[in-house]
Amino acid sequence: MTKDVLIHVTGLQMPEGPDKDSEEPIEIIVPGNYYFRNGNHYLRYEEILDDTGEPTVNYVRISPTSMEVRKKGLVNVHMVFERGKKSVAYYTTPFGTISMGIAATGLHFEETENNLKACVEYALELNDRHAADCSLELSVLAKHAPENSIF
Repeated sequence: MTKDVLIHVTGLQMPEGPDKDSEEPIEIIVPGNYYFRNGNHYLRYEEILDDTGEPTVNYVRISPTSMEVRKKGLVNVHMVFERGKKSVAYYTTPFGTISMGIAATGLHFEETENNLKACVEYALELNDRHAADCSLELSVLAKHAPENSIF
């Protein structure tokens, strides 16, 4: 795959409790950079999270057994998704820091010459209580891939 890529990020939160019917989908398509080193796939891309226009830089490491997401900027977090393991992440915003428990329940990974797809399903905890079942999917396409190579 080439260094210059398009990254399609989709996510879904399915909260527990009284708001359980209010799914919260996210979706962005952004240009980014791709690298492959030591058996791991690396992505870097920027996203704008609010009206300030300040970018948050996202770094993603994908291996066949795990995925890590780091955000630096308006929000800061380092999330580790590893099947069968629970990790703790501290989500820092301008309004304060939230401690989150992350337990990956599924991790899927596919790659072809011009595409890379990674999907993780996970349980999210806030204050040691289950808050939501979530999913995060990254589809990566080489910028100059043939037109029939779509997400």
